[in-house]
Amino acid sequence: MTAFGVLQPALAADGKALLEAKCKVCHLPDDNGVQRRIGYQRKTPEGWLMTIARMQIMHGLEISDDDRRTLVKYLADTQGLAPAEAEGLRYAMERRLNTIEEFDTQSKEMCGRCHSPSRFALQRRTAKEWEHLVHFHLGQWPSLEYQAMSRDRDWLELALKEMVPTLAERYGLDDPAWSKWQQERPAPTALVGRWSFSGHMPTRGDLHGVMSVEGGEGDNFRISLDGRYADGKPFKGKGSAILFTGHEWRANVEIDGVAMRQVFSVVNGEMKGRMFETEHDERGLDFVAAKSDQARLLAVQPEFLKAGEEAELTLVGSGLSGKPDFGPGVQLVKVLEQSPERLVVKVRAAADAAPGSREVKLGKLSGPSLAVYKRIDEVKVVPGYAIARIGDNGGATPKVQGRFEAEGWATDAAGKAYRVGILPASWSVESFNERAAEDEDVKFAGVMQKDGVFLPGDAGPNPARRMSTNNAGNLKVIAEVEDGGQTLKGEGQLIVTVQRWNNPPLP
Repeated sequence: MTAFGVLQPALAADGKALLEAKCKVCHLPDDNGVQRRIGYQRKTPEGWLMTIARMQIMHGLEISDDDRRTLVKYLADTQGLAPAEAEGLRYAMERRLNTIEEFDTQSKEMCGRCHSPSRFALQRRTAKEWEHLVHFHLGQWPSLEYQAMSRDRDWLELALKEMVPTLAERYGLDDPAWSKWQQERPAPTALVGRWSFSGHMPTRGDLHGVMSVEGGEGDNFRISLDGRYADGKPFKGKGSAILFTGHEWRANVEIDGVAMRQVFSVVNGEMKGRMFETEHDERGLDFVAAKSDQARLLAVQPEFLKAGEEAELTLVGSGLSGKPDFGPGVQLVKVLEQSPERLVVKVRAAADAAPGSREVKLGKLSGPSLAVYKRIDEVKVVPGYAIARIGDNGGATPKVQGRFEAEGWATDAAGKAYRVGILPASWSVESFNERAAEDEDVKFAGVMQKDGVFLPGDAGPNPARRMSTNNAGNLKVIAEVEDGGQTLKGEGQLIVTVQRWNNPPLP
């Protein structure tokens, strides 16, 4: 995603003029005055970036980094996706690496065997354009029909006669959501001000704070973050951001000396998405923020309370005032700290408090839930299925870590399971099956650290392994949680595999 790198104070050229100068040579206007191919597609900023990069790699387009930024911005603004169109698919832009996608069998077999189905689901095209895309694939990769899941069927016939109509119906160019968003999208200056944020970083814990946003001219912003983790350690930094399509927020920030990116959607005074390290996108955090002029209750930290115990809770949001209500059986003991962005209280749960998840209220505000429990009945490893990658060892590709948390679940009075929250755990790995044990995967694939972070082995052939194979492996991830004198165990699976050499903005 280098095109979203350091933001320049002035754009290299006008986007429309650049489109004419750089693209019209090949994409001539049709009878409707619309540039062929380009004018009949809509994409996310990452989608347009990949398109332009493909023109550079495959067709010799010469364009500077500054001009490419300008062109991506123009295309995303004028031919982007509305918030509703990207809903449910943002995991691809947010680099949530271990997401298991839910698509129909045909989409997975026809397209998902080479790339994530989210890549085409985050596009909008006319039926003719979807047809052109099929022909492009076959022309660019002629061996496509001889690969697995193609050679056993008439791939081209199915692609043209079944997939194209399906894609055109699901992801057609004209969508009322896009027309509506173009009329409703707010001015970028509406984003200027203070934003109260809440977050959770796997293996590190909850955090909260305030993000200040300045600027807004030309959709460019200066930002600073002042927050802290639940244990009091700081979460501070600054950077720059740019807004695409009226809601797609992309920023580069340095947090406590670590370069990170923000990929958010900003709608109705709420900013939501993920932050992750620039060099290690597996290391990131969930993020939600509300503008200071929007009264919202974003989170309660921690999100659970054991019956019969006393604890300190922090309510995070904007415009916070009044007395909180945690539901029956939970008593407010004392208000320790109160501001429009944060309310810290001491509470006590009665020994006979009904187990279950209940909505937290503060005046007219509500939203987050507090789980009250008597005992933990089940522990789940999150993610339950994950991939890590070997790397480094003198090579240019870094290791991709596995990062796990233990999620506690309990049962309410009606016998229904409910989520309690993330609990402290002891971590270990075992061979997933007999073959993994035979290959000594536990010995070679990497090391599970005490905080739930799995550090893969080095890249390259390993002479110590049978046939000098690499340090790949198939492991069982085990979390052990202590609760009320009992030890509960949760299990997940980790595939440790080779480097990913092609790592585009959309997987």
